Amino acid sequence: MRRSEDRKMAGALVLAFAATLIAGCRDMPAENYVEVNGRLFVFNYRNAIATYLVTLAKLRPLPEGAEFDAAFENPAGGPPLTKRQTIWPALDKITVESPPIQCVVADRPYQVTIRILDGNGEELQRVETTLVSNTDQSVLPDRPLVVGPFYDPNPELAGHPDGKLPQGNDIACPAR
Repeated sequence: MRRSEDRKMAGALVLAFAATLIAGCRDMPAENYVEVNGRLFVFNYRNAIATYLVTLAKLRPLPEGAEFDAAFENPAGGPPLTKRQTIWPALDKITVESPPIQCVVADRPYQVTIRILDGNGEELQRVETTLVSNTDQSVLPDRPLVVGPFYDPNPELAGHPDGKLPQGNDIACPAR
């Protein structure tokens, strides 16, 4: 009788160990190199510019010479804005920031596509995401508030402490 109980116990332990191994395999890292860790619009009031900002977390090491190639939907219309940059191997996070953008509208989704490339330019992974701002770009001043290395007040804004000029910022945004 004791042997049959020992066998049952051993069988249960083997099954529990096998289940643990199977569960562990399921949680192993996927083939992806990165995942989206954060995304937002940055409104720099002092410089009167807005940009997209996407952060990626590395899931596993990237090959030597890896780069990202990002395409950002242009809120002002026209072709996407692009940026290509080398990825630093020692960093755990990758910061992808767009060139300055204009015409951001609140509550509208904007498309961003980031391709992770190896040293030869071959695509390793494609990340597609959308960003939605809760603020309209109209909150920014029409010109930078300061200029020069000493952050002198911008003479174009003399008499306009709110940063808004009578003629606006001279940018024709698409109809909302």
